[in-house]
Amino acid sequence: MRTFTIPTAAVLLTASSAFAQFGNPAGMMPETPEARPGVPAPYANVQDRLFVKLLGMGNAGEVAAGRLAGSRARHAGVKTFARRMVDDHGGAARRLEAVAKPLNLPVPTEPDPDQKAAQARLEQLEGAAFDAAYLQAQLVDHQKSVILLHWVISNGQDAGIQSFAKETLPAVQDHLRHVQALMAEVTGAAGPVDPPVVAHR
Repeated sequence: MRTFTIPTAAVLLTASSAFAQFGNPAGMMPETPEARPGVPAPYANVQDRLFVKLLGMGNAGEVAAGRLAGSRARHAGVKTFARRMVDDHGGAARRLEAVAKPLNLPVPTEPDPDQKAAQARLEQLEGAAFDAAYLQAQLVDHQKSVILLHWVISNGQDAGIQSFAKETLPAVQDHLRHVQALMAEVTGAAGPVDPPVVAHR
């Protein structure tokens, strides 16, 4: 399970007018390089850097867990979902690298320590117990990803990263709906799909 601290309240309470356009020049540090007065040159603020790091590790963790579930899961629907996670998060990782490259931001290719620990626990499980544990981890991780994506859309500096986040968000929300449906089918339980969010214009 990934753990990270994001100012969720800021994501939920920021006025909708803040989302009228991408780029966040109001958040520029005094030393931010400018392409012309008032227009930042390609630059990553703290939020952009944290986003690339967390999402990069998250994608790596999803691909690793998906590969394991593709061979270990018992339920056919879980196997299908796992293969989708490998494809979708592998593609997201490549797109993230493309938007991070102009900013000279490295994209992690390894899961974070918590994800590695969760993977080790999954490797000890079989059958229905594996399916339930994998789906529960997927539900929590994708809920966190939704918060992370909304957060960088509203607080990031680089328009390319913000555009990537907005384009990626619907797929992650669809993953959540798919996980919820599978949990209801496999375990008889399902958690809320999305945290409360504001609309982006």
